[in-house]
Amino acid sequence: MSDEKQSKLSISQIALRGMIIASIITIPSIIAFVLAWIILDNLIYAAILGAIVHFIAMGFSLKISKKILVKK
Repeated sequence: MSDEKQSKLSISQIALRGMIIASIITIPSIIAFVLAWIILDNLIYAAILGAIVHFIAMGFSLKISKKILVKK
């Protein structure tokens, strides 16, 4: 029973690591959207580019979350 309790993460550790993953996903897509909107001056193209960057970042965050969410 004590081994099972030690391997679990606390709520604050889960929240901190969740915020890290959320920022890894969100920040690049927002930056790509804003830059594309400023450079291209087209909202539709900027939204499409932001969505593409968002899904790429989601793929990377899946790999990163497997590494940081495991307690050693």
